[in-house]
Order: sequence, then C-alpha cells, then structure tokens
Amino acid sequence: MASIEPTPGRPFLNKDEHASGDVSAIISVSGAAHGTMSLTFTESCIKVIVHNLIGIEVTELNGEVMDAVGELTNMICGDARRRLAEEGIPLQGGIPTMVRGKGHIISHINKGPRLAIPFETPHGGFIVEVCLVSDNNKAK
Repeated sequence: MASIEPTPGRPFLNKDEHASGDVSAIISVSGAAHGTMSLTFTESCIKVIVHNLIGIEVTELNGEVMDAVGELTNMICGDARRRLAEEGIPLQGGIPTMVRGKGHIISHINKGPRLAIPFETPHGGFIVEVCLVSDNNKAK
C-alpha cells in the first residue's frame, strides 16, 4: 500500500523503554494473552509512507501522520491477531495510543519480555515491538 519494501532486521529483546524513532502507536491486546504491541517510525520513514498513502507531501508530524501511524498499527496488529487465531490463540485489540517526540517512552502494560523486530527502508527505519504474557503464565 505504501509502495515501500521494508527489510527485516534481526529480532531482539528490547530492555530500553526509550523509543528509537520519532512517533509510535501502542495498542493493547487481550484474550488468550494480554499485553501490548507498538509500532515506532523514524520521522523520515513515516513521512514517505504517509506521502505514498495519501499523495500529499508531508513536512511535519501532524495529525494526518499520527492517524496513519495508528491505522498502520491497527492493520499490523490485526493481521498478527488473525494469524494467531488460526493457531488457536484468540486475541482482541484495543484502540491505539499515539506518542511522538525524540526519545519518547513506550510503556507496555506488563513486565514480560519485549520482542522487537527492526525494519529498514531506503527512507529510514521502523520497529514492531510485542510484549505479551499468556494468561496461563502472568508476569508479576
């Protein structure tokens, strides 16, 4: 949809609450597991994505950019939930919360491990981060 082919990097366990990008959306997940998923973009990456989606040059992290980050998070989280449901792990998603600013904090709702998957594009990077705990194995 955005005419960009991201290249996935090596997944890692993220122990840093500070985002490596400039704008993020965080969405809660509940059901067979609970937690959050976040999507964080560098400013240069999300500007190109939004430009490609709506056809208008983007010069700042405005409301349209924030809406696009929320919608992209909904789409990626929704696809992940659909795939997990096919494996017998039903999950529901909440409404994304957007955060912006250099070095902003991403607060996940539980203290479980945070799996981060970085992606690179010719225009900058983004990170998908998942922090889920099975309801059979809740983190304290």
